[in-house]
Order: sequence, then structure tokens, then C-alpha cells
Amino acid sequence: MTPALPRVDSNASVGRQPSVIFHSLPSPKTKRHMNIRVADLMISPVMTATRHQTFGHIKKVLREHNAGCMPVVNSEGEPIGIITARDLLEDRSDDVPISQFMTDNVFTVAQYSDVSLAARMMRNHKIHHAVVTHEKKVVGVISSYDLLQLVEDHRFTMKNAPGQSKQKSGKRRKTEVFDKQ
Repeated sequence: MTPALPRVDSNASVGRQPSVIFHSLPSPKTKRHMNIRVADLMISPVMTATRHQTFGHIKKVLREHNAGCMPVVNSEGEPIGIITARDLLEDRSDDVPISQFMTDNVFTVAQYSDVSLAARMMRNHKIHHAVVTHEKKVVGVISSYDLLQLVEDHRFTMKNAPGQSKQKSGKRRKTEVFDKQ
């Protein structure tokens, strides 16, 4: 895969906030947009939990693996909830089953979806982790930190970036005003 570099959109209007589109470096013949898929950024394989496991066990596993979340799955491997590092902050007995405090409203994204879909979903719902699925089974996790990797690696282009000054060449001319007396 060719590395991508930032490119300023020449049709940008002045005063508008820049937005980001993803693309790859154009080939000599054609320009192509980079299609980054969730599968390209997700963490996989992912550890999962079942609803009957305990708070103490999950806390230990997440700390040992320095993980920020763990999907909770049913017997078929389908997501039914999620445990995040935030859930570990509360003081609970280590014997409490995770089904009593897991987040049931788990947000999922298909592994072959465009990464912009995951980013939009996470921003709109103010979440930092989404469970990645393939045919309803958990195959990975994508986090806001994984999405920041795109920016860090410069695999983006500014769209509607501020335009260039209308001034033609480098320095401005000074206008002198003389009083006639």
C-alpha cells in the first residue's frame, strides 16, 4: 500500500472549517481515494467474556493485557454487551457477575465497513469502543485511538481547507499618503 500524504482541496471556500477525506497517493494516470476498512485498523483477535464471568476475573484479565474493553458474547459468539475500563472504576465485589453492570447497548460495525462509518458512529454516540463483527460474530474491536492512527500516519486529505490569499505575489506594497500643503 502506498503511503498517503495530505492534499489541500483547491475548491475550498474561505472561512469554512476543514473536513477530512481519506485517499491514497494518486497514480500517474488516475487519482484514487483510499478505502480504509475497519478490518485494517481493528484489534483482532479479541478477548471476549460471557455474562456469567465475575467482575474480579474481568478486571484481572483487562489489566494483565492492558486492554480498554472486552465484548460480552452469547454462546454463539454474538455480542450482547461490553465491559470498558470505566466500568472497572466503580467499587464492586469481585464475585459480582458482569451481567449486572455491563453495557447492554453495544454498538457494532461490520469488519468490511468503511472506517468513516465507525468514526461517525463513535462520534455521534460519544463512545470510544465499537465491537467489530462478521456475520454477527465478534471478530475484533476498534477504538478512538485506532482511528487517531489515520491522522498520525497522515492518511488523510483536507477537504474545504482555507483558500489561498488573493494577493498575487509575496510582499504587500505600502501605500503612502502624502498631505498636500
